[in-house]
Amino acid sequence: MVDTGQPQSTASMTVPDPTNRDRAAAFRRTLLRHDLPASFVVFLVAVPLSLGIAAASGAPLLAGVIAAVVGGIVVGALGGAPLQVSGPAAGLSVIVADLVLRHGWTATAAMVSLAGLLQIILGLSRLGRAALMLSPAVVHGMLAGIGIVIALSQLHVVLGGAPQSSAWENLSELPAQLVGYHDAAVLVGVVTVAVLLVWPRLIRLSYLPAPLIAITVATALATGLDLDLTRVALPDDPLSHLGLPHWPDAPLTAVLSGVLLLAVVASVESLLSAVAVDKLHDGPRARLDRELIAQGAANTVSGALGGLPVTGVIVRSSANVEAGARTRASAILHGIWIAVFALLLTGILELIPMSALAGVLVIVGLRLISVAHVRDLRRHRELPAYAVTVAGVVFIDLVTGVLLGVAVTLVAALYRLTHWRIDVDRRGPDDYLVQITGTLLFLGAGRLNNELRRLPPGARVQLELRLDFLDHAAFGVIEQWRTGYERGGGQVRVEEVLDGWFDRAVRDRLGNRKTLPDRLPRWLAPWSHWQASTTPATSATGTTPTPDGTAAPGRAHAARTGAVVPVQTPGRAEPARSPGTGPTGGNGIGENMLEGVREFERRFAPLVRPYLTELARDGQRPGELFITCADSRMVPNLVTASGPGDLFCLRNIGNIVPRHGYHGDHSVGAAIEYAMDVLDISTITVCGHSDCGAMRAVLHGGVAPQSHLGSWLRHARLGVRRDDPHPNDTAAAEHPILEHRARERQMLERQALANVAQQLDNLRTYPSVRRRLDADQLTLVGLYFDLHEARMYLVDAGNGARRPLPT
Repeated sequence: MVDTGQPQSTASMTVPDPTNRDRAAAFRRTLLRHDLPASFVVFLVAVPLSLGIAAASGAPLLAGVIAAVVGGIVVGALGGAPLQVSGPAAGLSVIVADLVLRHGWTATAAMVSLAGLLQIILGLSRLGRAALMLSPAVVHGMLAGIGIVIALSQLHVVLGGAPQSSAWENLSELPAQLVGYHDAAVLVGVVTVAVLLVWPRLIRLSYLPAPLIAITVATALATGLDLDLTRVALPDDPLSHLGLPHWPDAPLTAVLSGVLLLAVVASVESLLSAVAVDKLHDGPRARLDRELIAQGAANTVSGALGGLPVTGVIVRSSANVEAGARTRASAILHGIWIAVFALLLTGILELIPMSALAGVLVIVGLRLISVAHVRDLRRHRELPAYAVTVAGVVFIDLVTGVLLGVAVTLVAALYRLTHWRIDVDRRGPDDYLVQITGTLLFLGAGRLNNELRRLPPGARVQLELRLDFLDHAAFGVIEQWRTGYERGGGQVRVEEVLDGWFDRAVRDRLGNRKTLPDRLPRWLAPWSHWQASTTPATSATGTTPTPDGTAAPGRAHAARTGAVVPVQTPGRAEPARSPGTGPTGGNGIGENMLEGVREFERRFAPLVRPYLTELARDGQRPGELFITCADSRMVPNLVTASGPGDLFCLRNIGNIVPRHGYHGDHSVGAAIEYAMDVLDISTITVCGHSDCGAMRAVLHGGVAPQSHLGSWLRHARLGVRRDDPHPNDTAAAEHPILEHRARERQMLERQALANVAQQLDNLRTYPSVRRRLDADQLTLVGLYFDLHEARMYLVDAGNGARRPLPT
């Protein structure tokens, strides 16, 4: 220590940690550059929505402002989803309106506080994820039903009338309202709706949200024309008019049912919103239990102050992410701005016409009906549960609608659990292929027995089982039939495709529960899926032979002794090791490859050996030249269900075919000439795929032009422009970030399709190809494989459009 001449205590004073100073400076930069601007954007979105939702709920308009302030500050400070913004939500307005009608507003506020306490208990019990167990079909059906109810009721206000007491009455009275007397409210309401629909298509600025612009235009119109309209009414001194809750004057069962309904719906909506927001950003993931506790705390405070119930809101949250928010400070600040605005600028709010707020709510309600979700549910065959839930919520009530939807979901699940199919294919006079697919339980034992007994006696039967579960009763039927059939002179060969339920039952190891297969089929699953859980070469002694003959601890041995056996992380390659070290064992073969080869030799070599022996003896006679990308996710034999000797494959970056005369790499030209002149190939297929990295590089650059990769990609022309129009996507239009990602995917797809068409055109420049085309001895085919759908499409060589394969 340097002697400063000062007392020791003074000379050794603690110096502030520079790391802490750096962190504080970084936080200030993030706050000023990102979170502060984003908070203003969310504030502008939240004010008109909060007032409109309060109006639709039959609560004082101040209740919506209170909920927005509490949701922003309390959930923002305590929540487990930092970028989610909470406040009053349209999804709860129908429930609140019903409670207000039955019990009054102050009693409803008390129930909101009790619901918040229940949410805190659920969060502390770590039941946050339990709310996500509700079927998405029911959840989206509930939200769609609520949206229809809101739109029907507020449409009457837009048309100058008053909402009726039920959705059915609103629907039945709508024709008369349409042709009846309309006052100035219609003009303001229609203008509001028009601006909401047109503005996002004209202006894409996050700091000028459509609801704010619509309300501003409608208010200016009403004020400029001095229209006599019902407007927002707020107390001059908001703090003195906080509605303190009181216990409802109602039976305890009615109170508890209302509290439970508020808590469950608010929790489900908040947690679903948190999960959706996670998909919009790359920051910290949501902690659902903590988020549920924060939502409960906000509802407890909001109800105590006379505010509406609070939930996470996807509209405000997506606006927050899009505006560039990085931390929870944005949500907190947005609540502060709303509080300041409500306290100091009440006069501005009181200029807003109520019909303008109704117009905003009509659009908000209709947007709760997601066409994208309907398409997904239809694809997954869950549309009946969705439709029943919507109808129940609209025409009966919310609780009944949800219960009906849950009932339909359970019936569908029971049907799928017990559903199986048997297909009998006669392949010859005395040769049958019988395929049984699905889940075989005792419930189908009678039908199974009848179907099997229809087979003629004395034939050869290949019984192919594609089962995800087989219980003892169904196994007994199959085994009893097989024994009797073979006793009568027939031949039965049982082959299992997905899992070994039948084989384990024969060996008295069937088990008594439905589980996923212990091992995924090797010809379908990547190494990381099956090598991470078990080592095929592990011996009964608990050791795994290594290439040099030594014994390494097997995973079974490790489980008994506590020893640690390294398992390679899925999707990551082992680091390079020098010969003789690590899992390469001295011969340079990686552990994954070595285990895969062993698995092939043990399980599959005996099955394919006859075919390979024949091919080795007679030579290859493929009928197809299959040109595809070197992407590891593309497996030609898998996606074409082909085997050894079927495809003559050519793989490279971007499935590219340089035009004839290219003086660079000659491997592609050599393969084409060999296929034409030696193998006498009759079809050449160029197959592109989705999410292709080469096509992304073509679109966005980033590759050095003089590099090998840059030179190679010059043969894939840029087939699309970044400003090309793209199909309207309903889900994307609601969330600009999703729109950007959807547009990116569409651009990549169009580039991949255009590239396939380009390579087909390049093929025609080769003399051997042109000669066989002119002689009508060759067919060129373009294909596109969608990795997300696991589906193949044809590509039109002329315009690069894709279309489904012919059935």
